[in-house]
Amino acid sequence: MSSGGTEGLFAKKTLEITDDVLLSYKNQGGFDLLGRTVDQIRTTEQVNAAMSTCCDLSLDGLIIIGGVTSNSDAAQLAETFATHNCKTKVIGVPVTLSGDLKNQFVETTVGFDTVCKVNSQLISNICLDAVSAGKYYYFVRLMGGKASHVAFECALQSHPNMVILGEEVALSKLTLMEITNKICEGVEARAAQGKYHGVLLIPEGLIESIPEMYALIQEINNLHSNNVPEDEIPSQLSPWAAALFKFLPPFIRRELVLHQESDNSAQLSQIDTEQLLAHLVEAEMNKRTKEGNYYKGRKFSSVCHFFGSQARGSLPSNFDCNYAYVLGHICVQIVAKGLNGYMATVTNLKDSINKWRCAAVPLTAMMSVRRHLRGPGAVPIGRPVIHPSPIDLKAESYGVLREKASSFLLDDFYRTPGGIQFEGSGADTKPITLTIEGQDYLGDIEILQDYLEKVRIILKPGCSREILKAAISSMASVNDVLKVMSAPLNAELPLYHFS
Repeated sequence: MSSGGTEGLFAKKTLEITDDVLLSYKNQGGFDLLGRTVDQIRTTEQVNAAMSTCCDLSLDGLIIIGGVTSNSDAAQLAETFATHNCKTKVIGVPVTLSGDLKNQFVETTVGFDTVCKVNSQLISNICLDAVSAGKYYYFVRLMGGKASHVAFECALQSHPNMVILGEEVALSKLTLMEITNKICEGVEARAAQGKYHGVLLIPEGLIESIPEMYALIQEINNLHSNNVPEDEIPSQLSPWAAALFKFLPPFIRRELVLHQESDNSAQLSQIDTEQLLAHLVEAEMNKRTKEGNYYKGRKFSSVCHFFGSQARGSLPSNFDCNYAYVLGHICVQIVAKGLNGYMATVTNLKDSINKWRCAAVPLTAMMSVRRHLRGPGAVPIGRPVIHPSPIDLKAESYGVLREKASSFLLDDFYRTPGGIQFEGSGADTKPITLTIEGQDYLGDIEILQDYLEKVRIILKPGCSREILKAAISSMASVNDVLKVMSAPLNAELPLYHFS
């Protein structure tokens, strides 16, 4: 095993995993056994260093554990290894706390259930404290970059008064002030019922979903890419961006100009979006109070929290433990079969373990071409990657949240899931979004194969001409429909495969 993250892999720093070594880490939280460094294997130098280590150690397989970025890099490694006749097979495993590696093959990721359970317990504690004090609004920011899955799942588990998802904001193109007014309207509606407290959830990626903030962040990122020093960035902004930048509170200005992450994106975890919203809402509520539109003798008060990656230090849930063990066994089988550039996957996770369906899926089946460039050293145009999957606003689980939104807002319908249980009635609960959606891609393929087999039996030689004509007409219609539905997807698929 590589010790010390990707830097350890490049430097040939390894650790043999024995029963004794694993004993103190088994079923524990954290990343400290594997280690973590730059989170990427992308440049020519990094790829060559990884290949050199694998060849020198004569490894049969290299298992890349991570989310969309790590598994995109795994695909590049697999292609490079095959091209250079390196015997090491590269396998990806879906592990990310934010849950944004999600598609027809990957129903959820290892770590997501644990993080949501830990955060939901903390949120429920805050909800009970809010109703106990009766005078504070809690603004809680949760981890999640371009997708709001953690905030979404935690809202279903803990029932806060309000949740604002990045996908909703992006779809409706809500401005910063429109979001502020939306929150204020909720505060006024609760005040009309004599309630002067509440809990609001937001994802850390929300700020990039707001149109004008996204444009400002893009300008700042471009200046970073051109090596403009942080203290000179404000003076280099375009007039409209400079005006928006000046409008923002000083603490947000400082955070927006922080140096970028390794993938050339803004440091979302360092931008206190919850404090920005609390600041704007408080200013607006004070204004409405003076105008007599709020409540007399009351002052809007807010308390802010950010629950980031700390939840990964928790003991993992039973579901995550079982899921990780099964994926580990699949990886062994993939390497033993000599497959390269595959991801270990499990479907039908909503059901009991004995009904889970295990598979190896080509990483290319999850990839599409990135259409833009974000400055020097960024991912080039045309490089196939696995993209983060946003919340599907047409999904049944989102419909459940919308259906309950009014009750959550006004009724203090708080839910207390409690801590992670390893025995008892709550021990084997799974993410609510997972149980509602009930996706089983491999199961659906089996159903399709059963239908095709039945058609083959019905249409065996000797069947009547009428049946044959009906079959031809039906299959032609099916073919036309599938062509139309699959055309946009096929246009995005990369034009290469692994050896």
